[in-house]
Amino acid sequence: MSTTTSETGARVVPIPPPLYYAAALVGGVLLDRVFPLAAAHPALRVAGLVIACAGAGSAAAGVLAVIRHRTTIVPHRPVATLITTGVYRVSRNPMYLGLALLVPGLGLLIGTWWPLVLLPLTLLAVTRLVIAPEERYLRQRFPDEYDAYRARVRRWL
Repeated sequence: MSTTTSETGARVVPIPPPLYYAAALVGGVLLDRVFPLAAAHPALRVAGLVIACAGAGSAAAGVLAVIRHRTTIVPHRPVATLITTGVYRVSRNPMYLGLALLVPGLGLLIGTWWPLVLLPLTLLAVTRLVIAPEERYLRQRFPDEYDAYRARVRRWL
């Protein structure tokens, strides 16, 4: 018996996406202990706070939209609906965008550039291992609706 996209979710690597971002942050802090790459200017701490708050806001808005629409944030579970309103009108991935902003924001608050240096590797991993399979899944699950949504809303911003 075969399963349909309405019964399964995206075929993503079974690592929760927040762990990719946490690895960049923790890895950056650990690297800073061995090879300091200080971001010590007070203005950088203020910038870090602003960036981290923007990231937390984007991620929280994405989670709240998912809850409001009674679907799931777990990539390998089937989604009930394609969310295209609210923060999802600005980014197809507001939770991942928010986490991507949290990494450099928190790095600057902590006082190191390393998380920002590691962020491109994180974004590459998330794009290939999570977002690409999610997009394939959504295209199969909501073919016409997802193509129209994808044409008008960018992946990140």
